[in-house]
Amino acid sequence: MTTTETSIEKPTSLPWYTEQFAAQERTADGGPATRVHALRKEGIAQFTDAGFPTTRNEEWRFTNLTSLTKVAFARPEGTPTVTDSMLHPWVLPGTTCRLVFVNGSFDAGLSNAVQLPAGIRVESIAAALRKEDPVVLQLLGSLAPVRGNAFAALQTAFLNDGAFIDVPEGLTLEVPVELLFLAVPGAQALAIQPRNIIRVGKNARLSVVETYAGLSAGIYLTNVVSEVFIGEGAVLEHDKLQLEGSEAFHIGSTWFRQGRASTMTSNSIALGGNLVRNTVTAAFAAPGAECTLNGLSLATGDQLIDNHTAIDHAHPNCSSHELYKAVLDGSSRGVFNGKIFVRQDAQKTDARQTNKTLLLSDRATIDTKPQLEIFADDVKCTHGATVGQLEEEQVFYLRARGIGEVEARDMLTYAFAADVVERIHVDALRERLNDLLHQRLRAGRVSTARS
Repeated sequence: MTTTETSIEKPTSLPWYTEQFAAQERTADGGPATRVHALRKEGIAQFTDAGFPTTRNEEWRFTNLTSLTKVAFARPEGTPTVTDSMLHPWVLPGTTCRLVFVNGSFDAGLSNAVQLPAGIRVESIAAALRKEDPVVLQLLGSLAPVRGNAFAALQTAFLNDGAFIDVPEGLTLEVPVELLFLAVPGAQALAIQPRNIIRVGKNARLSVVETYAGLSAGIYLTNVVSEVFIGEGAVLEHDKLQLEGSEAFHIGSTWFRQGRASTMTSNSIALGGNLVRNTVTAAFAAPGAECTLNGLSLATGDQLIDNHTAIDHAHPNCSSHELYKAVLDGSSRGVFNGKIFVRQDAQKTDARQTNKTLLLSDRATIDTKPQLEIFADDVKCTHGATVGQLEEEQVFYLRARGIGEVEARDMLTYAFAADVVERIHVDALRERLNDLLHQRLRAGRVSTARS
């Protein structure tokens, strides 16, 4: 793990977080009788009881968090200035509904949420909590468990701000909602911990793009929790783009709960960060729903990108489709752990899971663990994992047509990765990702050549 001289790095223990929590409680909104206060207290209690997970925990077997636990992360204090020119490279062209958060706090001056149809709400959670919004208070913490999940507990303890999106029954938001989380690390290593709540009402439609980006070098932690509720017959596309700084830790946990005959697509693209863990959990709460989970990771240098997914088929006639891909270069490491549960009542389940990894370097490694647990008898379930390198025969085929070797390898690598990118429906995001893929492939090639 690379560190900078300006960061505070020392062995830390759980009392450090207890002290941070006590300092927060002296300035946090709301009195001790509020539900948020009770949630925060429960979060810190659960976190200090369990501590950070270790590799002895099967869920963290391949991801060693020692480097993270050594850093004394502090709560962000104040909001650094982000100018329009600093913001511009990160926004999606043409987006008319955007919430921007800087070091975890909502920045109204950089945001843009105009002309929303009546009834649709797109706002910061901090604003909703200040007015004790009953919808937010009802949904908060109902999917993300603080017991048995150290990072959800830690995030809940320091819950402060994030995005709240509510699309009522029958409404459609034609434009995608862009949530842009910018990190501006300074001399002190920061822990930035957003919480997002998204509710899509019965027969409503919504598209959301979450982007996490670092604006400058330095160590920081993004620990984000998102709770997503999808009503009966609703349609949601949820895209997450992770572009954190090269020294950043990113722990992302997203819970989806789907109603009857709803449709959900999750596209998770991870390109940045030094140690990254993305966990996606989808649960069918009624029959006839469909979910699609797509993921793409590009890593080089000493990056570690860990993707954990879980799909819970608890009701009949539901289908899930999952495709996660990784391109690993340099000395990077990848982890994929995908679970599909098919419970006894989930007859007529159709579940398909695929994990594919392309290794561009002899030093890059992947640990992949697809899992199926089936307790129903009338189902169609498949899963599979492949790990390989570029086919030399395909490289030769392209070179025989006058294409240089480097270009030929880039073309084949891009084609492998683009299979996921092309599934994204938001045109501006898809175009940005295509550009980023070409940039990252060039960067990875240079990094590998130098090492």
